[in-house]
Amino acid sequence: TSMYCGCAAPPPAWLKTRYGVDIEADVADAWLDLHIAPLPAELRGAASTRIAEAGQALGYDWRPQHKFMQPARTDHFDCGATCMLGCRCGAKWSAAEYVDDAVAAGVDLWTQARVERVLIEDGHAVGVAGKRAGKSFVLWADKVILAAGGIGTPRILQASGLRGAGQGMAMDTTVMVYGEGAARGIGNEPPMTWSWENRDAGYMLSTLMDPWLLYPLINTLKGPQYALTWPRWNNMLGVMIKLTDEISGGVYPDGKISKPLTARDRERLHAAEDVCGQILLEAGAKRDTIFTTPLRGTHPSGTARIGDLVDRNLQTEVPGLYVCDASAFPEALGRPTVITIIGLAKRLARQLSGGSLDSQGGATPSTYR
Repeated sequence: TSMYCGCAAPPPAWLKTRYGVDIEADVADAWLDLHIAPLPAELRGAASTRIAEAGQALGYDWRPQHKFMQPARTDHFDCGATCMLGCRCGAKWSAAEYVDDAVAAGVDLWTQARVERVLIEDGHAVGVAGKRAGKSFVLWADKVILAAGGIGTPRILQASGLRGAGQGMAMDTTVMVYGEGAARGIGNEPPMTWSWENRDAGYMLSTLMDPWLLYPLINTLKGPQYALTWPRWNNMLGVMIKLTDEISGGVYPDGKISKPLTARDRERLHAAEDVCGQILLEAGAKRDTIFTTPLRGTHPSGTARIGDLVDRNLQTEVPGLYVCDASAFPEALGRPTVITIIGLAKRLARQLSGGSLDSQGGATPSTYR
């Protein structure tokens, strides 16, 4: 969460209705604890707001995006496009704050340690093995919880003998659609302050711009003529497309990763591109400057899926071995993922500490609706 746009979205309803995983109250508790809310209107950015108003004028329900950002945390709020690479002003929340709390509570944190496999004896997880500073280590435990991300977790599972890990993945495949306007663009404004989710069509749109130095690098992959738009960065308007992509490809034991778009994914992408073009034109972009960036994978997930490799309690077929990260998503979320992962973690922590599996949070789902 050092490198993210600081966005929050409630977990999709299908997580409960289709898979029996109820984290609504857990998420609502975290929502209150972390003071998640849209930025004040005056901090959402003039150009970003112009894009949202253009979308609204065309009949799309653009709304202020809920954020893990608190302007009150800093004396000088200064979140622009570079914020996705790390917040220099301190307004954006990071999960490192949870780590600080855990260490203060007595957790033994090992940095620079790489877990390679889970130790399994008599069919039960009993610890992990790996390397730290070039030296091998073994740690014994009654329970093992993997949270190495949508790529790291399946690799550890594969090395531990769970061959089904990594077979298929989601990515919330993302592109940006850019267009040059006459006025100042969105590059110096906070990322993703407005958004619209088209659930039926399977995509989300939001105001977003690549940081100044990243912009030419990304667009060079499309062609030199697109990288040469770099001098006009200050006037560029940008709309992000985040697809709710289908499970495909995978993370393979030989180290390769593949995530092809399916035919349905491509249909969704083309439809979203058309909408973005309309919005950018309405917002003042010049028609002949509008283009779409290369594809990028933003949320590797679904590589140890609930209902497939783990059960609704996040436990694998190996007793005592759990997965608690985006790997466990049974489908692509197609929206910001952080608060859903926090909800899963709170639920699992309560279960492992002897509490009820059912959500018992003090807040209610209406907190974030």
